[in-house]
Amino acid sequence: MSAKELGEALPRLVERIVDSYRSDGRTQHIDRQFLPSQAKIVGICDDLLELTYPGYFGRMNLTRHNISYHVGELLPRIWETLAEQIHACLCHEVQGGAASEDVAACREQARELATTFVEMIPDLRAVLADDVQAAYDGDPAASGTAEVILSYPGVYAVTIHRYAHELYKLDVPLLPRIMAEHAHRSTGIDIHPGARIGRSFFVDHGTAVVIGETTDIGDNCKVYQSVTLGALSFAKDDRGRVIRGTKRHPTLGRNVTIYSNASVLGGETNVGDGSIVGGSVFLTRSVEPGHTVSISPPVLKVRPPKPKQTDASAPPVPDWVI
Repeated sequence: MSAKELGEALPRLVERIVDSYRSDGRTQHIDRQFLPSQAKIVGICDDLLELTYPGYFGRMNLTRHNISYHVGELLPRIWETLAEQIHACLCHEVQGGAASEDVAACREQARELATTFVEMIPDLRAVLADDVQAAYDGDPAASGTAEVILSYPGVYAVTIHRYAHELYKLDVPLLPRIMAEHAHRSTGIDIHPGARIGRSFFVDHGTAVVIGETTDIGDNCKVYQSVTLGALSFAKDDRGRVIRGTKRHPTLGRNVTIYSNASVLGGETNVGDGSIVGGSVFLTRSVEPGHTVSISPPVLKVRPPKPKQTDASAPPVPDWVI
């Protein structure tokens, strides 16, 4: 299509696209005011990272003399942006031309929730310090905690998860999931903000790890790349719709290790304290404490190369040919 032909067809194409907006409201946000900003929520994640690991992210060359000023500038910024985004999320939930009194109520609730959240940060930092230590202790390739904080995708994903999970527990809609999916895009590690994870958790390597919403993980657990803690099946109502709010994902006790490519599925599946799930295992039933689950190794066949066949009728190659 030439530029001229496109210009002639443009009004018709525009009207067709706009008609598709009018006919199906599921994929458009028109004539509605409130929506959280993905970019600002990513900014909150960056600010939380800077507040959690001072000197590693954001402002550098911090000292004991200026750290209070730094936190005093950063914390109000987090609170203000967070309150704004929570407000947008809450109003989005009551969308449909929200009345002014609803908007005011959402604003006040958002401020209270943002305040509750920032008051949790010191305790969450203590939990995340244990996660960093677990990553260092669990990986002999780590040179120190600085390497772990600056470069390990598992530490990044778990850091964002710890904060998103607190917002999830506060019943903040949308925002925790946007935070979790930002970490997912950045690291390849998909942790639903509803998952409950104990202290000293380490995701080694991490690519393609999936941890579902109703997963429960005890203290001192470790999972490797491509591990799935997922649902075995979904309960449905009489109309065939998935019933939400049920326990669909497994429970891991304390000191559990799950190796790469393993899938542990089902809300009734419990992996007992101190158990080990080997690589590539597909587990849908509970395991007693202290047990090891593995699969028989596949049978390998190694064939030597076939000898090259020579053509007897071909003339001999002269000695002078290289």
